[in-house]
Amino acid sequence: MNYVQWSILALLSYSGVAPLIGFATTGDPKIPSFVAALISNGLLVVATIGVVLYEGQSVATYLTHPKSPYLYLAGVCLAVGILAYYRALSLGPVSAVVPIFGTFLVVSSVFGILFLNESLTARKAAGIGFAMVGIYLVSV
Repeated sequence: MNYVQWSILALLSYSGVAPLIGFATTGDPKIPSFVAALISNGLLVVATIGVVLYEGQSVATYLTHPKSPYLYLAGVCLAVGILAYYRALSLGPVSAVVPIFGTFLVVSSVFGILFLNESLTARKAAGIGFAMVGIYLVSV
């Protein structure tokens, strides 16, 4: 599969996360948001271990790789982001939390352009602008 197909699979799969977490962490009975994060992300860890083993990849080799500090920092960002996201889903409506959280798409795109030397075309700028407008319209 190419990156577009993987992206579509990710979109379809991840689209179910917010409604499922929102349902599980609200109402009566409900699961505490951090417990929900542990259970659902624990499944992610188990699945990833399975894929790494299946692919025959060595993890130990990369723990001290020159770029591994970036992974450690990304892990901290991921942990804070997911824990905050799950807490927000337990406190507010999915229809408001998801668009606000979804702004990471715009911020990440800008970071790619600023720090990874990705090109900024008129089309990308328009897409980022329209995404910001769309997120604003859905979240108010």
